Amino acid sequence: MRVIISATHRSSGKTTIAIGLCAALSQKGLVVQPFKKGPDYIDPSWLTHAAGRDCHNLDIWMMGEEGTFNAFQAAASNADLSIIEGNKGFYDGLDIEGTDSTCHLASLLKSPVILIVDARGMTRGIAPLLLGYQQFEKENMIRGVLLNMVASPRHEEKLRAAIERYCGLEVVGALPAMSDIEIEQRHLGLIPIKEDNQMVPIIDDIARAIKEHVNLERVIDIAGSALVLPEIKTKKTFAPPNIRLGVARDPVFTFYYPENLDALCQAGAELIPFNTLIDEQLPTVDGLYFGGGFPEMFLEGLAQNKPLLEDIRVAIEKGMPVYAECGGLMYLSQSISCKKITRKMVGALPVDIEVFDKPQGHGYVILKQTGNAPWSGFNEEGKGHEFHYSRVINPEGLNFAYNVIRGKGVGGKHDGIIYKNVIASYAHLHSVGVPEWAPRFVDFVKH
Repeated sequence: MRVIISATHRSSGKTTIAIGLCAALSQKGLVVQPFKKGPDYIDPSWLTHAAGRDCHNLDIWMMGEEGTFNAFQAAASNADLSIIEGNKGFYDGLDIEGTDSTCHLASLLKSPVILIVDARGMTRGIAPLLLGYQQFEKENMIRGVLLNMVASPRHEEKLRAAIERYCGLEVVGALPAMSDIEIEQRHLGLIPIKEDNQMVPIIDDIARAIKEHVNLERVIDIAGSALVLPEIKTKKTFAPPNIRLGVARDPVFTFYYPENLDALCQAGAELIPFNTLIDEQLPTVDGLYFGGGFPEMFLEGLAQNKPLLEDIRVAIEKGMPVYAECGGLMYLSQSISCKKITRKMVGALPVDIEVFDKPQGHGYVILKQTGNAPWSGFNEEGKGHEFHYSRVINPEGLNFAYNVIRGKGVGGKHDGIIYKNVIASYAHLHSVGVPEWAPRFVDFVKH
């Protein structure tokens, strides 16, 4: 069973409703596997908590259709029901033909869709809106509607009547506006739940609202109408560990794709977690991996842990292999400045970081190898994504691993700062899209 939760446009309540569905259906005893369309890390962190299983990303642009299909099948194989949260509006995407839209993902996965409509200010006008969505692409897989931000029972009645008369779509629920289930936002969307476990109880509040206002049995029925997909070989093989790889896993560094961690293990890495806020020295490891996150929100805590900062700096100076993405790049710099506060960081990279109020890079990237890197995570070109409000303010004289074909990176033309055996990049890579990344990094660390 599987169902896609999409919407007519962004900020319609997809994530809140998907979180609530994952939690409510899990509480009914179903094994729910969450997915998020697109490269986002933040929504998946909430969906993971709600379902009690790692959320996996599905991104046709980065992963390709075959990679996306296989990633879905591998993660969904032992679940009762999959909840797939779309991104943007149902038909939106980079491509004018819609090949990277949620609609196309629904077609690829033969998955029925429940379409969320933010119903504020609408009554009868919801009918032509939905008719347009039904007719724009005939094979659209829309099987139900979930109304959000409904003002009153009378408002709901008018909406239901219009949809029933003109559209022939089933309304599976109607949520009123509820301030008590709103999740706090930051510049890149929701605040990552791993930053603060005190936010976890709101998931139960959202689940209660879903149980009260949504017909869960009909959601299950719609999910159960999904056609059977061709089976693939999903068994993963893991090489015996031959290196120990330290991975920063704490409230600061939370942006890791499950497939990336699995790929490292499959290549022979034993992942050793450490905490940049608490641990005063590195564990015994052969290399380091820093994912993304928001180090600017933890400047004081990071700066005060001087023993670990020095331990990492010394390890890098001695040649320890390190791979760092976005927040990891920031952490390895000389300093981070945010809202007129500057704090020293590891100091391995000869750069300083400043955080701004507006995005400095946000979207998909295409990178081309310069040939300067100590190891290469992909062949000639690699696809990834970036989303950062920070930038390197003194990029002169650096050695880079990548030329930027699409995106911003460091200074608009390059990315992947090289220092000794470090590659630190604003770009995030996904191992399904660049399968060479993990085995080559592990091999480099080993040798």
